[in-house]
Amino acid sequence: MKPRGPLMIEHRLIEKMFTVVDRECEAIVETGKVDPIFIDTTVDFIRTYADRTHHGKEEDILFRDLAKMSLSEKDREAMEELVEEHRYARKTVGELVAAKDRYVGGEHQALDVILEKLRGLTAFYPEHIRKEDKSFFPDTERYFTQQQLDAMLEEFWEFDSKMIHEKYKKVVEDQGGR
Repeated sequence: MKPRGPLMIEHRLIEKMFTVVDRECEAIVETGKVDPIFIDTTVDFIRTYADRTHHGKEEDILFRDLAKMSLSEKDREAMEELVEEHRYARKTVGELVAAKDRYVGGEHQALDVILEKLRGLTAFYPEHIRKEDKSFFPDTERYFTQQQLDAMLEEFWEFDSKMIHEKYKKVVEDQGGR
């Protein structure tokens, strides 16, 4: 397996989650209400799985290694665009959390912002994933030797093995534990 394999497998789960989010948007429109727990669950999925786990492998390993290479202008620009898109997703999730907090606090108008942010993310992720799967991953793989690809894949597995510990260490710290 090449390093793009696990990344593309993760993409499939992210796509499934946004199918669920899209259905929830329809329910929100129908009922005029949002389930704050659904938002919390979605935010946790995006922050932990899509961003920290998935984008973490991309940014902390793949992009880090590509940044050391003599990339074509097209490939370097594509990588910079993907990093900027990751920032967009993080910012949008932060805005979603703020809108959910306002909604829970009684500001019913925040429902429109919640819908806007959810729909923005459901529109964003399929295109972002398509760019990576169809262009960026195959185009940039050629910069690496087979040995480098194997080492990167091993680093991906190691990265994943630490994620659960990182997540729950943060949970304890956020609750005041040291």
